[in-house]
Amino acid sequence: MKKVSEVLVDNFKQLGVSHVFGIPGKPVVPLIAECEKQRIPFVLSRHESGAGFAAGGYALVKNKIGIAIGTSGPGGTNMLTAAGQAKAYHSPTLFITGHPSAQGTGKAQGQDSSIFGTDLVKMFEPVTLFSTRVERGDQVELLFKHAVEKATTGRKGPVHLSIPMDVLQEEIDEFKVDISTFTATVVSNKINDVIIKLQKAKRPILLLGKGVHLSKAYEEIKWLVDKWQIPVMTTPGGKGTFTTDHPLSLGSFGLGGNEKATQYLKDGVDTMMVIGSKLSDMSLAGFSSSLYPKEVIHFDIDVTFVQKSLPLPTLTVQGDIKSNLQELQQQTSTLEMKSVTRTPLLLTENEQITESQEKDTPISAAVSINELRKLLPMDSIMFGDDGSHTFYAIKHYDIYEPGTFYFDDVFGTMGHAIAYSIGAKLASPEKNIVCLTGDGCMYMHGTEIATAVDWQLPIIYIVLNNKALDMVDKGMKKMLGYSVGSLYREGLDVTRYAESLGANAYLCRNLEDIRNATNQALKETDGPTVIEIMVDPDEIPPILNRV
Repeated sequence: MKKVSEVLVDNFKQLGVSHVFGIPGKPVVPLIAECEKQRIPFVLSRHESGAGFAAGGYALVKNKIGIAIGTSGPGGTNMLTAAGQAKAYHSPTLFITGHPSAQGTGKAQGQDSSIFGTDLVKMFEPVTLFSTRVERGDQVELLFKHAVEKATTGRKGPVHLSIPMDVLQEEIDEFKVDISTFTATVVSNKINDVIIKLQKAKRPILLLGKGVHLSKAYEEIKWLVDKWQIPVMTTPGGKGTFTTDHPLSLGSFGLGGNEKATQYLKDGVDTMMVIGSKLSDMSLAGFSSSLYPKEVIHFDIDVTFVQKSLPLPTLTVQGDIKSNLQELQQQTSTLEMKSVTRTPLLLTENEQITESQEKDTPISAAVSINELRKLLPMDSIMFGDDGSHTFYAIKHYDIYEPGTFYFDDVFGTMGHAIAYSIGAKLASPEKNIVCLTGDGCMYMHGTEIATAVDWQLPIIYIVLNNKALDMVDKGMKKMLGYSVGSLYREGLDVTRYAESLGANAYLCRNLEDIRNATNQALKETDGPTVIEIMVDPDEIPPILNRV
């Protein structure tokens, strides 16, 4: 017999968890103390949302479950946004919140998380795949196993367990969770239909979403493109799923999209193969009915939104993308591709970025991104925060290795990438981790940089500073002709702020500053570097094609 807290941490280790993230509080002390006892480092975040973001980034990069621990009441409510963000990323993250006492439920308790107080179970339900309260020790095994299964199989995503302090201290029989026993992947029976449509297609196109990241189907996508000679464009969230230096890459489409992707669609498409995208308004920005293909082939594990955004004849291929593409590969291994004819590809060159800058004028954000791509190692993993800064990267930042760029165009929490980068670095310390963020995001969650300082994590934080909530500001001006509440009277001095948190920091006003700062940052081994780039506040970001 062992205490519940001990059995849970035993299972954390069994699941390959190397770090847990959170902020202590009395109801969760037994669990945090057991992590210390079993030598799983507890990463003290600066805010519970930051802990949840870090756990989400850890899970994405390590491809294992991430764990965030928060106390009852406000500790749990602070994690709700992080859970919503993890759900959008399909990041397998376990949120564990406390409760003062199961035996005391119904009495007045401080930071009550039951139905008599702040009902965290109900609050987490819309932002997780599973949320429940563990009311007795004999429920732990089944509920914990169910939570892990929901988090790590199928569509994947966050789950939540509310565990009272007295339950954590109960003694139960030991158990072990083995995720290999969970449900096997089911392959669609529509693969032969896909083959027939691809053979008939004269001018097809691929549109890749972040579901490709979820299934890690990078090699299968490359095979598909090379075998069938299909041009590729990516959604904003699908950025990083396919290399931009491939001869059939059209770059991004939607918000932050490239002109050559739009031009290819204008020239006519008969079959569009959508892989791993909900086709949100950001992914379809600029996709007017005049650009519609004749038909769609849609691969996705979750078909909730299939045919909702595009009212076109659609062949739905449900299931894990990687498994279904492997089945397609197997079924066409002996297919002679000479039977497949295509309209000749007329791909335009990438848009050229002018790098000239007048003296004493703010630098262009687009030029800055272009320069950073030259300076950063090709295999650097970049997390893009939510704002116009990342849409510049969607358009201008080249991808040389799949799986090296993450961005969410669905939930869109400002500042989440700051802590996602922390979790990613702890998951893969050998990788160069870069966070692209803005001054608005820094105002919201910039204090998590202090966590990176504490753990001596050499993350590179790139902050494009225009002293505004730029994406909102430019969008409002397009919509109304003016903006309200989007400009700061006193902008954030990012460099001094970062230094106050203990980070190395550089202020950049031109390309030479950016080169020097980035080269110095790449040499750092004992802590984060913040590179503040003062960009032109009047530059128009590539985000105004959204209806």
